[in-house]
Amino acid sequence: MKKLELTGIGHYFQGKKGSVPVLDHIDLHVNQGEFVSLIGPSGSGKSTLFHIIGGLIQPKSGDVHLDGVKVTGEKGLIAYMPQQPALFPWRSIESNAALGLEVAGQDRSEALAKAREWLVKVGLGGYERELPHVLSGGMQQRVSFLRALLSPQELMLLDEPFGSLDALTRQDMQAWLLAIWEQNKRSILFVTHSIEEALFLSDRIYVLSNKPACVVEELTVPFPRPRVETVLQDPKFQELRHYVQGLLRRETTTHGSH
Repeated sequence: MKKLELTGIGHYFQGKKGSVPVLDHIDLHVNQGEFVSLIGPSGSGKSTLFHIIGGLIQPKSGDVHLDGVKVTGEKGLIAYMPQQPALFPWRSIESNAALGLEVAGQDRSEALAKAREWLVKVGLGGYERELPHVLSGGMQQRVSFLRALLSPQELMLLDEPFGSLDALTRQDMQAWLLAIWEQNKRSILFVTHSIEEALFLSDRIYVLSNKPACVVEELTVPFPRPRVETVLQDPKFQELRHYVQGLLRRETTTHGSH
């Protein structure tokens, strides 16, 4: 059974000079336990697509299905991790991590106990009672990811979660994310601007065109799991990276001419 399926998703916004098309007949799916990345030129509507999947925006055309059930426009069915950690500064690390569980109706003390158990697993033991400002950017992103991971929804949408981190922290976070994901295989749809990141993390990649975005190509990533960083040196990895780079370059130069 496909966990998430988008069929014919189209969308436009009303601008001062009329309608601005953003998404053009997007078809994609994420199977149960699969890690899928979206990559495309800046401003190609990836975040809009996330808002449609999350029920925050009603698309002008097309449908969202979860497990075969039409859920277009319904909220609260996915776990979401934004580009910035978006932690509540007045809540402790453990109560930030437990938020998704609390919102889902779990008893507060049980939610906090589960968050504490996981904070140790993600290398943040000892920080449970601290406030977010004490943590580095990478550590805050871990808490943000953990909050999404602990919320009961099966499908996680990660919107460029490592975009603002320095290169070394970013690499560490990618390896960390894979290790955590290997343990519980949640279905993930991941937005990134980094071709290496998409190839390193994903089972499949959808390459999007310029606005109005459509799917230019769907790639299956051929490297076995569990992935290790040595795959980055694999000639096939470099070949795929150049291939995707070529697709994106072509999209960036041919403005919306599909």
